[in-house]
This record gives sequence, C-alpha cells and structure tokens, in this order.
Amino acid sequence: MSSKPMMRIYWSLLICLFALNLKAQDPHFSQYYANPLYLNPAFAGSERCPRFIMNYRNQFPAFGAYQTYSASYDQYSPALNGGLGLMVLRDDAGNGTLTSTEVNGIYSYHLKVSRKFFILAGFQATFRQRSLNWGSFTFPDQIDPFYGFVLPTSEVAPGSTTNNHVDLSTGLIGYTKNFFFGVAAHHLTQPNEAFFTNSQLPIKLTTHIGANIPITKKRLHNSIQNYLIPNIVFQTQGPFTQITYGLAFARNGIAAGLGLRQNSVNIDAMILNVGFIPDKLPWRIGYSYDYTISEFSNAGGGAHEISLAYQFPCKVKRKRIETIKCPKF
Repeated sequence: MSSKPMMRIYWSLLICLFALNLKAQDPHFSQYYANPLYLNPAFAGSERCPRFIMNYRNQFPAFGAYQTYSASYDQYSPALNGGLGLMVLRDDAGNGTLTSTEVNGIYSYHLKVSRKFFILAGFQATFRQRSLNWGSFTFPDQIDPFYGFVLPTSEVAPGSTTNNHVDLSTGLIGYTKNFFFGVAAHHLTQPNEAFFTNSQLPIKLTTHIGANIPITKKRLHNSIQNYLIPNIVFQTQGPFTQITYGLAFARNGIAAGLGLRQNSVNIDAMILNVGFIPDKLPWRIGYSYDYTISEFSNAGGGAHEISLAYQFPCKVKRKRIETIKCPKF
C-alpha cells in the first residue's frame, strides 16, 4: 500500500479519536501576545485606543492537518471603566474534517491600585460550535487490496455531527511600568463537546509573567532605546502541560526573539519570532516559525504563524494610565 492511503488512515483515526473519545485540547498560538484576548480576556482595552488583530496559524503544513484563524477587536470605554472586546476563532483539523467556530464577548475592568500598579480583571462569554464531516473519514475496512478506498465501512456515524454550547472564562492581569503577570481560567463550565459519549472540555489554566528591561539609557527625547523582554507562559489543561520560554529584543520598531516550548514529557519546539512595530504607524506585523524538535521531528513542516494588528486613533481623552509593556507578538 502506498504512503498516501496510509496517511489518510492515520489522520482520519487521529482526528476521530480526538473528536469522539479523548479529552480535547485548545489550539495554541506561538505568538501569545499578538493574540492577547485569546491568551487572557483581561487584556481587553489594555492599549486604551481601539485595535483590530488578525492571526493565522498553519501547523504541520506538510500534512495539511491543522489551521487556526482568529480576529479580534477591543477598546477602552471610560463609561464602563474598562475594556470591551469581541473575538472570533475558527479551528480546522484535517481540511474540514473537524472544525470549531466560536464567538467571544469580553469585558475587562481596569483598576488603578496606585500610581505605579494596575490590575485588569476580565470576563468572557463564548458560544462555540464544533462540526464533524463524517463523510471525509476513511477507515481500514474500506480498503480493497486492488482498488483502494471503495468498500463501505461498518463504523456507525454519530446521531448529530454538530455540537453547540456556551462557555465562560475569566482572567486577571497585574502590571507596573516594566513588569507584568497574569492568570486566566478558560472553560469554567467544562461543556460537553463530544459527538458520541459525554466528554467535558477540561478547564485550561494559564499563568504568564514577563518584564520589559531597558538596556540603554535614553539620553534625548527622540533617541533610540533598546529593550530585552523575557517572558514565560505556563498552561495546563486536563493531562496536558505546556511551558513556553521566550526572550525578545526590540530596537527602533524592529523586534526579534527566540522561544522554547516543552510539555511534561519532552521539549516540543524551538520558536523564531520576528516583528515590525513602527512607532509612528498604526499597524504592526509579526511572523513566527516553530521548528519541531520532539520525537515527531520536523517531518510535518513545523508551524507557520502570522499576525497583523491595526491601532485606531483614540476618540476619547486618555487617562494618565500606563499601558502594558509586554511583547507584541
């Protein structure tokens, strides 16, 4: 049998296992801070001015296996003393075999604790729909040794190929001028998202921490200043644990960084980030590549990720509140 039919069986069975039987795990982005509302709902309104962000991730492009898209908008509202956000996300596994589409509404309360310390508390409500394209699955009992996938399967389709549910999440961020930390808890309601048997989506807990360290003195008002931005993101969801270490360097609108992601068993991937963040332009763009160094190797092609953000001009008078100086990608 050729390798192509075998790969079809492999991905069909893998997606089927995750869709029908196993505890699911959220899609992830390597550019955490280029998709801030996905990382922590407390980020809503953190830039004060309105912003629009788009993200795209293609994981294992050699197999065409996993693609994730997201778009978000958020802004600060003085009347609500906090930020409002809207985020739409779509995750596609196996070229439409298993898809997940969600719409998120977010509110973040902003509290000025002292002149130098601020707290943001975010709340998120989600409507999610998971869809299964049963006709795209292929199973071993469909294989004819001479003609390939021509036989009917004995596998029984689920009663419904869509699953709709509502979900709730929350998050908290604390920050000063050069230091930030945050925690978030997603899927507090642990919705049942299975197609056959009951399978609750586990709570995802996230802790992130980092600093913005100037490494040169700014002698003049318009002089260039360099920054080192170390950060760590720790996530756990059901039996899965993931830690990502990052270090970025920023100078004059150009940023670059390296990251290392590991799980509870081994080191998963090395991450290369580059970004263009012009001071006088309203947009920024980032690109990252994950080079897989686990036992799976880089046979799947790693992962490519692109982020694009646009900062709208402020229509309201800014308060004297520092924005969070964390990585932008």
